[in-house]
Amino acid sequence: MTLGFTALELARIQFAFTVSFHIIFPAISIGLASFLAILEWRWLRSRNPIYQDLFKFWVKIFAVAFAMGGSGIVMSYQFGTNWSEFSRIAGSVTGPLLAYEVLTAFFLEAGFLGIMLFGWGRVGPKAHFFSTLMVAIGTCISMFWILSANSWMQTPQGFSIENGILVPQDWWAIVFNPSFLYRLAHMAIAAFLVSALLVAATAAWHLLKGRRDALVKTSFSMALWLMLILTPLQVLVGDLHGLNTLQHQPAKLAAMEGHWNTNHEKGMPLYLFGIPDMQAEETKYVLAIPNLGSVILTHSLDGTVTGLKEFALEDRPNSTIVFWSFRIMVGLGVLMLILALWGLWLRKRQRLYEHRRFQRFALWMGPSGFIALLAGWFTTEVGRQPWVVYGVLRTEDALSPVSAEQVGLSLMIFVLVYFVVFGMGIYYMFRLMHKGPELIHSAPSSASDAELTQASRRPLSSVTEQIDPPTEHPKQEQEP
Repeated sequence: MTLGFTALELARIQFAFTVSFHIIFPAISIGLASFLAILEWRWLRSRNPIYQDLFKFWVKIFAVAFAMGGSGIVMSYQFGTNWSEFSRIAGSVTGPLLAYEVLTAFFLEAGFLGIMLFGWGRVGPKAHFFSTLMVAIGTCISMFWILSANSWMQTPQGFSIENGILVPQDWWAIVFNPSFLYRLAHMAIAAFLVSALLVAATAAWHLLKGRRDALVKTSFSMALWLMLILTPLQVLVGDLHGLNTLQHQPAKLAAMEGHWNTNHEKGMPLYLFGIPDMQAEETKYVLAIPNLGSVILTHSLDGTVTGLKEFALEDRPNSTIVFWSFRIMVGLGVLMLILALWGLWLRKRQRLYEHRRFQRFALWMGPSGFIALLAGWFTTEVGRQPWVVYGVLRTEDALSPVSAEQVGLSLMIFVLVYFVVFGMGIYYMFRLMHKGPELIHSAPSSASDAELTQASRRPLSSVTEQIDPPTEHPKQEQEP
């Protein structure tokens, strides 16, 4: 059952599995909520029913993703089951931050979600837009508190240690820790890109199938405009985030770059390819650009960057993992930028909706936002090891007194349940996107008051479409 893994290794795998599965849905919710607010704002300004019909289509995808976001509850339980020592030692800091997320974001979203999903025709247009805006703001507030807690674990400050317990002393310093604003901006743009790529891929699918109506064209156009704005901005934020990591987590940065020896006499190269070997303490089979690493990280040709050998063996992150997770994230970011610029070029040549090769590229890039997001989180979390609170609390000291068999059994249950339950949710979303938006001429909602209340509790109840065609049974001939 344990396959030779220790309880610590299995607990880390379990948390990595649940958080990786979970982050997909909040990313969609954050991005789509803001996209829906833009659509409704455009409708209010122009009264063009295209924007309203697009809103009514994408709000169904949002409702499914929002409901699936409940998978995050499982992670809270793991703080007590697998990581009780972390909760005991650091809970006085992280607990309130997570509670603030519930008190602010959750109640704001729940209060306006029913109106957003079922309010068309029942409240005024401005009141409905206000509800949509509140839900979008609520998703961003939720991201604010979650990223604050995670960033504090990466760059902790504002606390003291009393009898082995981390005691908060300065909440402003805790919330706005040194890496927080960089991580918040990086994650927000990533979530927006996830949704932009999802919208573009859905529209590209229907363009490839021959649809040329205004709904599909508008979706495609808006998503590409968003990518054109967001992708260069993400490059800038990512660069600033990297400089912050160099300052506060130099071991992580060295592992990301596969940089073992501190470069005192010459510039640090940038490794495009390589295989870091943790045992041999070197990066093998490298393909490098001389001095470019120093240029990017220190903005000088011969800037010094601390190598991984400067840190004790027990304090080094696994360079083999973060080296490649970081390059997957950056590589996909480059492809996103190419997609956005290619789209701009085709738009100017008035071939955006007819260039099938570009549309195939946009379709295949649909999952890239999720992959880049996961690769970024792997870089962040694996790069923090062996610390759960960087430089303060080691991961091995945060583990509960559990056996490998106990953690292994719960991990197997999680994997089974997640793939069945959330796999069905993902399948349902794909079927909705496969069906595509429909021109419904802004028909008013026929939802009852009970449905409005129910929507805030069960968002999936707002999705009532039949995504599979009904089965037709042959008529039986009657006997004479």
